[in-house]
Amino acid sequence: MVGVEGVRRWWQELTGLVLPAECGGCGRARTVLCPACRAALGGTAPRRVRPLPEPPGLPAVHAAARYADEVRAVLLAHKERGALALARPLGAALAGAVWVGLGWGEGEGPPPPGHVLLVPVPSAPQAVRARGHDPARRIALAAAGELRRAGASVRVAAVLRQRRVVADQSGLNSRQRLENLVGALTVVPGGARVLCGGSVVLVDDLVTTGASLAEAARAVRAAVAAEWRAAGDVMWTERDEGAAAVYGGVTREGRGVRRSGAREGGAGRVPAGPVGVAAGGDVVCAAVVAAPPDSFEINRN
Repeated sequence: MVGVEGVRRWWQELTGLVLPAECGGCGRARTVLCPACRAALGGTAPRRVRPLPEPPGLPAVHAAARYADEVRAVLLAHKERGALALARPLGAALAGAVWVGLGWGEGEGPPPPGHVLLVPVPSAPQAVRARGHDPARRIALAAAGELRRAGASVRVAAVLRQRRVVADQSGLNSRQRLENLVGALTVVPGGARVLCGGSVVLVDDLVTTGASLAEAARAVRAAVAAEWRAAGDVMWTERDEGAAAVYGGVTREGRGVRRSGAREGGAGRVPAGPVGVAAGGDVVCAAVVAAPPDSFEINRN
Protein backbone atom coordinates (compact mmCIF):
# COMPACT_ATOMS: atom_id res chain seq x y z
CA MET A 1 0.00 0.00 0.00
CA VAL A 2 1.31 3.44 -0.97
CA GLY A 3 1.50 5.87 1.91
CA VAL A 4 0.78 9.60 1.92
CA GLU A 5 4.46 10.44 1.45
CA GLY A 6 4.68 8.06 -1.50
CA VAL A 7 1.65 9.68 -3.14
CA ARG A 8 3.17 13.13 -2.58
CA ARG A 9 6.46 12.08 -4.22
CA TRP A 10 4.55 10.49 -7.12
CA TRP A 11 2.51 13.68 -7.61
CA GLN A 12 5.64 15.85 -7.54
CA GLU A 13 7.28 13.68 -10.19
CA LEU A 14 4.15 13.79 -12.35
CA THR A 15 3.76 17.56 -12.13
CA GLY A 16 7.47 17.90 -12.89
CA LEU A 17 6.81 16.18 -16.21
CA VAL A 18 3.78 18.33 -17.03
CA LEU A 19 4.81 21.71 -15.61
CA PRO A 20 8.14 23.42 -16.31
CA ALA A 21 10.68 23.16 -13.51
CA GLU A 22 12.23 26.49 -14.39
CA CYS A 23 12.22 29.34 -16.87
CA GLY A 24 14.01 28.34 -20.04
CA GLY A 25 15.95 31.60 -20.06
CA CYS A 26 16.97 32.44 -16.50
CA GLY A 27 15.96 29.43 -14.41
CA ARG A 28 13.19 31.08 -12.40
CA ALA A 29 11.06 28.34 -10.86
CA ARG A 30 7.72 27.11 -12.19
CA THR A 31 7.29 29.14 -15.32
CA VAL A 32 7.76 28.34 -18.99
CA LEU A 33 9.24 31.76 -19.67
CA CYS A 34 9.37 34.59 -17.17
CA PRO A 35 8.29 38.12 -18.23
CA ALA A 36 11.87 39.39 -18.50
CA CYS A 37 12.98 36.52 -20.74
CA ARG A 38 9.79 36.77 -22.79
CA ALA A 39 10.59 40.45 -23.38
CA ALA A 40 14.14 39.58 -24.44
CA LEU A 41 12.75 37.07 -26.95
CA GLY A 42 9.98 39.15 -28.47
CA GLY A 43 10.17 42.64 -27.04
CA THR A 44 11.76 44.33 -30.05
CA ALA A 45 10.70 44.61 -33.67
CA PRO A 46 12.22 41.96 -35.98
CA ARG A 47 14.97 43.28 -38.23
CA ARG A 48 16.83 42.34 -41.38
CA VAL A 49 20.08 40.52 -40.57
CA ARG A 50 23.09 39.74 -42.75
CA PRO A 51 25.87 37.30 -41.85
CA LEU A 52 29.38 38.43 -42.71
CA PRO A 53 30.51 37.11 -45.11
CA GLU A 54 27.10 36.69 -46.71
CA PRO A 55 26.87 33.36 -48.57
CA PRO A 56 25.84 33.35 -52.24
CA GLY A 57 22.14 32.77 -52.79
CA LEU A 58 21.09 33.74 -49.27
CA PRO A 59 17.57 35.22 -49.33
CA ALA A 60 16.53 38.22 -47.26
CA VAL A 61 16.58 37.08 -43.62
CA HIS A 62 14.68 38.66 -40.72
CA ALA A 63 15.32 37.76 -37.09
CA ALA A 64 13.23 38.44 -34.00
CA ALA A 65 15.99 38.60 -31.37
CA ARG A 66 19.71 38.71 -30.75
CA TYR A 67 21.30 35.34 -30.00
CA ALA A 68 22.75 36.10 -26.58
CA ASP A 69 22.12 35.57 -22.88
CA GLU A 70 18.49 34.60 -22.15
CA VAL A 71 17.55 34.10 -25.82
CA ARG A 72 20.45 31.71 -26.32
CA ALA A 73 19.44 29.81 -23.18
CA VAL A 74 15.83 29.51 -24.36
CA LEU A 75 16.80 28.16 -27.79
CA LEU A 76 19.21 25.64 -26.29
CA ALA A 77 16.65 24.53 -23.72
CA HIS A 78 14.11 23.86 -26.46
CA LYS A 79 16.52 22.25 -28.91
CA GLU A 80 18.87 20.25 -26.70
CA ARG A 81 17.05 19.73 -23.40
CA GLY A 82 13.57 18.96 -24.71
CA ALA A 83 11.79 21.93 -23.12
CA LEU A 84 8.95 21.58 -25.62
CA ALA A 85 6.68 24.07 -23.86
CA LEU A 86 9.02 26.77 -25.14
CA ALA A 87 7.89 26.10 -28.71
CA ARG A 88 4.92 28.44 -28.34
CA PRO A 89 6.81 31.60 -27.27
CA LEU A 90 9.54 30.78 -29.80
CA GLY A 91 6.86 30.37 -32.45
CA ALA A 92 5.37 33.74 -31.55
CA ALA A 93 8.78 35.38 -32.00
CA LEU A 94 9.26 33.61 -35.33
CA ALA A 95 5.80 34.69 -36.47
CA GLY A 96 6.81 38.31 -35.93
CA ALA A 97 9.90 37.84 -38.10
CA VAL A 98 7.79 36.22 -40.84
CA TRP A 99 5.27 39.08 -40.69
CA VAL A 100 7.91 41.79 -41.08
CA GLY A 101 9.93 39.78 -43.60
CA LEU A 102 6.93 39.53 -45.91
CA GLY A 103 6.50 43.28 -45.81
CA TRP A 104 3.33 43.26 -43.75
CA GLY A 105 4.60 46.09 -41.55
CA GLU A 106 4.62 46.06 -37.78
CA GLY A 107 1.39 44.12 -37.40
CA GLU A 108 -1.09 46.91 -37.97
CA GLY A 109 -4.22 45.95 -39.91
CA PRO A 110 -5.04 42.61 -41.51
CA PRO A 111 -2.44 40.77 -43.62
CA PRO A 112 -2.69 40.96 -47.41
CA PRO A 113 -4.40 38.08 -49.21
CA GLY A 114 -2.38 35.16 -50.50
CA HIS A 115 -1.12 31.85 -49.18
CA VAL A 116 2.17 31.58 -47.29
CA LEU A 117 4.17 28.39 -46.86
CA LEU A 118 6.59 28.11 -43.93
CA VAL A 119 9.34 25.69 -44.98
CA PRO A 120 11.49 24.62 -42.01
CA VAL A 121 15.17 23.87 -42.53
CA PRO A 122 15.42 20.22 -41.47
CA SER A 123 17.74 18.89 -38.82
CA ALA A 124 19.91 15.89 -39.63
CA PRO A 125 18.01 12.61 -39.07
CA GLN A 126 20.50 11.49 -36.43
CA ALA A 127 20.02 14.77 -34.55
CA VAL A 128 16.23 14.37 -34.65
CA ARG A 129 16.56 10.85 -33.24
CA ALA A 130 18.90 12.00 -30.48
CA ARG A 131 16.71 14.97 -29.49
CA GLY A 132 13.39 13.24 -29.98
CA HIS A 133 12.03 16.14 -32.05
CA ASP A 134 12.84 18.50 -34.92
CA PRO A 135 13.16 21.97 -33.32
CA ALA A 136 12.68 24.08 -36.46
CA ARG A 137 9.60 22.17 -37.52
CA ARG A 138 8.03 22.40 -34.07
CA ILE A 139 8.64 26.15 -33.89
CA ALA A 140 7.31 26.58 -37.44
CA LEU A 141 4.05 24.86 -36.48
CA ALA A 142 3.69 27.18 -33.49
CA ALA A 143 4.43 30.23 -35.69
CA ALA A 144 1.85 29.13 -38.27
CA GLY A 145 -0.77 28.97 -35.52
CA GLU A 146 0.10 32.49 -34.38
CA LEU A 147 -0.12 33.84 -37.93
CA ARG A 148 -3.45 32.13 -38.61
CA ARG A 149 -4.88 33.64 -35.45
CA ALA A 150 -3.82 37.02 -36.83
CA GLY A 151 -5.80 36.34 -40.01
CA ALA A 152 -3.06 35.13 -42.37
CA SER A 153 -3.41 32.10 -44.64
CA VAL A 154 -0.39 30.07 -43.55
CA ARG A 155 0.63 26.45 -43.38
CA VAL A 156 3.83 24.51 -42.77
CA ALA A 157 5.32 22.64 -45.72
CA ALA A 158 8.05 20.34 -44.38
CA VAL A 159 9.25 19.38 -47.87
CA LEU A 160 13.03 19.61 -47.42
CA ARG A 161 15.14 16.54 -46.64
CA GLN A 162 18.85 15.83 -46.35
CA ARG A 163 19.99 13.64 -49.22
CA ARG A 164 23.47 12.93 -47.87
CA VAL A 165 25.22 12.85 -44.53
CA VAL A 166 26.83 16.13 -43.49
CA ALA A 167 29.47 16.78 -40.86
CA ASP A 168 28.66 18.44 -37.55
CA GLN A 169 28.61 22.19 -38.23
CA SER A 170 29.97 23.20 -34.83
CA GLY A 171 33.58 24.31 -35.09
CA LEU A 172 33.39 24.98 -38.84
CA ASN A 173 33.97 28.46 -40.23
CA SER A 174 31.66 30.06 -42.78
CA ARG A 175 33.53 28.71 -45.83
CA GLN A 176 33.70 25.19 -44.37
CA ARG A 177 29.99 25.28 -43.57
CA LEU A 178 29.14 26.24 -47.13
CA GLU A 179 31.31 23.42 -48.50
CA ASN A 180 29.83 20.97 -45.99
CA LEU A 181 26.25 21.76 -46.99
CA VAL A 182 26.45 22.31 -50.75
CA GLY A 183 23.97 19.99 -52.44
CA ALA A 184 22.95 18.45 -49.10
CA LEU A 185 19.24 19.30 -49.24
CA THR A 186 16.53 18.31 -51.68
CA VAL A 187 12.78 18.72 -52.01
CA VAL A 188 10.82 15.50 -51.52
CA PRO A 189 8.90 14.04 -54.49
CA GLY A 190 5.75 16.06 -54.98
CA GLY A 191 7.09 18.87 -52.83
CA ALA A 192 7.65 21.26 -55.73
CA ARG A 193 3.95 21.26 -56.50
CA VAL A 194 3.28 22.17 -52.86
CA LEU A 195 5.82 24.99 -53.07
CA CYS A 196 4.01 26.44 -56.07
CA GLY A 197 0.92 26.89 -53.89
CA GLY A 198 2.04 29.99 -52.03
CA SER A 199 4.82 32.40 -51.14
CA VAL A 200 7.69 30.46 -49.60
CA VAL A 201 9.35 31.54 -46.35
CA LEU A 202 12.27 29.45 -45.12
CA VAL A 203 12.26 29.26 -41.32
CA ASP A 204 14.77 28.14 -38.71
CA ASP A 205 15.46 28.75 -35.05
CA LEU A 206 18.86 30.37 -35.63
CA VAL A 207 21.05 31.81 -38.37
CA THR A 208 24.81 32.11 -37.86
CA THR A 209 26.79 31.94 -41.11
CA GLY A 210 23.67 31.58 -43.28
CA ALA A 211 24.98 28.40 -44.92
CA SER A 212 21.94 26.28 -44.01
CA LEU A 213 19.46 28.87 -45.26
CA ALA A 214 21.44 29.41 -48.47
CA GLU A 215 21.43 25.66 -49.19
CA ALA A 216 17.72 25.41 -48.38
CA ALA A 217 17.05 28.32 -50.73
CA ARG A 218 19.04 26.61 -53.49
CA ALA A 219 17.04 23.40 -53.11
CA VAL A 220 13.70 25.25 -53.13
CA ARG A 221 14.67 27.41 -56.12
CA ALA A 222 15.80 24.37 -58.10
CA ALA A 223 12.58 22.47 -57.38
CA VAL A 224 10.30 25.40 -58.18
CA ALA A 225 12.28 26.20 -61.33
CA ALA A 226 11.91 22.62 -62.56
CA GLU A 227 8.18 22.64 -61.82
CA TRP A 228 7.60 25.91 -63.67
CA ARG A 229 9.79 24.88 -66.60
CA ALA A 230 7.80 21.66 -66.93
CA ALA A 231 4.60 23.72 -66.99
CA GLY A 232 6.03 26.09 -69.62
CA ASP A 233 5.26 29.10 -67.42
CA VAL A 234 8.68 30.59 -66.80
CA MET A 235 12.22 30.82 -68.09
CA TRP A 236 15.04 30.58 -65.59
CA THR A 237 18.65 31.72 -65.47
CA GLU A 238 21.36 30.85 -62.96
CA ARG A 239 22.86 33.63 -60.83
CA ASP A 240 24.94 33.52 -57.65
CA GLU A 241 24.52 29.74 -57.48
CA GLY A 242 20.74 30.14 -57.23
CA ALA A 243 17.95 30.37 -59.73
CA ALA A 244 16.60 33.84 -60.48
CA ALA A 245 13.23 34.17 -62.14
CA VAL A 246 13.01 35.75 -65.56
CA TYR A 247 9.32 35.78 -66.34
CA GLY A 248 8.12 35.05 -69.87
CA GLY A 249 4.87 36.11 -71.42
CA VAL A 250 3.17 32.71 -71.20
CA THR A 251 1.29 31.80 -68.05
CA ARG A 252 -1.45 29.39 -67.23
CA GLU A 253 -4.87 30.88 -66.69
CA GLY A 254 -5.15 32.18 -63.16
CA ARG A 255 -1.40 31.84 -62.55
CA GLY A 256 -0.12 35.22 -63.79
CA VAL A 257 2.60 36.83 -61.72
CA ARG A 258 2.47 40.45 -60.65
CA ARG A 259 5.97 41.66 -59.90
CA SER A 260 6.29 43.98 -56.93
CA GLY A 261 9.52 45.58 -55.83
CA ALA A 262 11.33 44.43 -52.74
CA ARG A 263 12.45 47.01 -50.26
CA GLU A 264 14.95 47.16 -47.47
CA GLY A 265 13.42 45.73 -44.33
CA GLY A 266 10.96 43.48 -46.14
CA ALA A 267 10.48 41.29 -49.15
CA GLY A 268 7.55 43.36 -50.41
CA ARG A 269 3.89 42.46 -50.59
CA VAL A 270 3.05 38.86 -51.33
CA PRO A 271 1.68 38.53 -54.87
CA ALA A 272 -2.01 37.68 -55.11
CA GLY A 273 -2.81 34.07 -55.85
CA PRO A 274 -0.83 30.84 -55.50
CA VAL A 275 2.25 31.75 -57.49
CA GLY A 276 4.97 30.08 -55.41
CA VAL A 277 7.33 33.06 -55.46
CA ALA A 278 7.99 35.85 -53.01
CA ALA A 279 7.59 39.43 -54.12
CA GLY A 280 10.52 40.98 -55.94
CA GLY A 281 11.14 37.92 -58.12
CA ASP A 282 12.90 35.68 -55.58
CA VAL A 283 11.36 32.34 -54.73
CA VAL A 284 12.02 32.65 -51.00
CA CYS A 285 12.63 34.91 -48.09
CA ALA A 286 13.64 33.66 -44.66
CA ALA A 287 12.79 34.23 -41.00
CA VAL A 288 14.51 33.02 -37.85
CA VAL A 289 14.02 33.42 -34.13
CA ALA A 290 17.54 34.69 -33.47
CA ALA A 291 20.78 35.83 -35.07
CA PRO A 292 24.18 36.88 -33.68
CA PRO A 293 24.24 40.47 -32.43
CA ASP A 294 26.80 41.61 -35.01
CA SER A 295 24.56 40.51 -37.89
CA PHE A 296 21.98 43.07 -36.70
CA GLU A 297 24.52 45.85 -36.97
CA ILE A 298 25.41 45.25 -40.62
CA ASN A 299 23.38 47.60 -42.81
CA ARG A 300 24.98 47.63 -46.20
CA ASN A 301 23.27 47.82 -49.60
